[in-house]
Amino acid sequence: MSNSIVSAYRSNVFSNPFFTNAKCESKASPLRTIAAAAAKEEYSCEFGSTKFYALCGFGGLLSCGLTHTAVVPLDMVKCRIQVDAAKYGGIVKGFKVTIAEEGVRALAKGWAPTFFGYSMQGVCKFGFYEIFKILYSDILGEENAYLWRTSLYLAASASAEFFADIALCPMEAIKVRIQTQPGWSTTLREGFPRIMKEEGVSGFYKGLVPLWARQIPYTMMKFACFERTVEVLYKYVVPKPRSECTKPEQLVVTFAAGYIAGVFCAIVSHPADTIVSKLNQAKGSNFIDVAKSLGLMGMWKGLFPRIIMIGTLTALQWFIYDSVKVAFRLPRPPPPEMPESLKKKLGVN
Repeated sequence: MSNSIVSAYRSNVFSNPFFTNAKCESKASPLRTIAAAAAKEEYSCEFGSTKFYALCGFGGLLSCGLTHTAVVPLDMVKCRIQVDAAKYGGIVKGFKVTIAEEGVRALAKGWAPTFFGYSMQGVCKFGFYEIFKILYSDILGEENAYLWRTSLYLAASASAEFFADIALCPMEAIKVRIQTQPGWSTTLREGFPRIMKEEGVSGFYKGLVPLWARQIPYTMMKFACFERTVEVLYKYVVPKPRSECTKPEQLVVTFAAGYIAGVFCAIVSHPADTIVSKLNQAKGSNFIDVAKSLGLMGMWKGLFPRIIMIGTLTALQWFIYDSVKVAFRLPRPPPPEMPESLKKKLGVN
């Protein structure tokens, strides 16, 4: 992080990140004073304020809710390939069989639980990521936060996703059953009370552990790979510094880094995703039983459509999220740079 950004971050009272305004030390350095003045002129809120976290959560709501809902048809075919590969085969055959049996409208099955579930997940995923990233950075200190930045991204994203999946799990259970169990309820309005009546609250969370197994590695890869890819793109690919790039040019870099991160995300999390789909289809089954029945090769069914879906999805999510930050004039730190104090210790010019 640049010194000005780090100094601005340090003005935040981190013992309680939910204060509306960050308190500044009485004896601020000239650098911090300049940064604070710039922040008032440029940004709509202070970094680490309640408003900042709330708008980050709103950006997560839009980025996850809208994108996941947009790819419901592809997601449904992917789920059906995972639970019945013999019938649905590949992605093209999956679409053909689904349309032939149920019509084009069937491709929209599960859109409501998808929208509400992933909107709630997005609020927690992105909002808590910002909170945990600042928290862990403050604990590590400026120099260690730079040296261990990849571990910092991994830890912050894993912590955020833990809570995000608790918010997502009930809607995910309804969505998968709507999409993979013919004759089951076809809407959220019917599916929610049905699970509650037949299985109780535990029915909504039977897939929580495999959901964590799928989503936490996915999110760790999504955020860490994105952050490091952005750093690499600005350092080796983009022909000018980020500060000289226009906002649209910065958003193009965001989209490219998001797509690269999405491809890796899909590969890392796919086996657990297959188990989640099968688990919610097979009543009374558990994580271990489903994994054994699928076998190693069976866990990779539907990987190609998921790479397409997750790559596009992740790129759009980061693009929307960053666009929200631009639209609401939120602080957007540049890629991290080695602190001057660390440069002196290491003898780097």
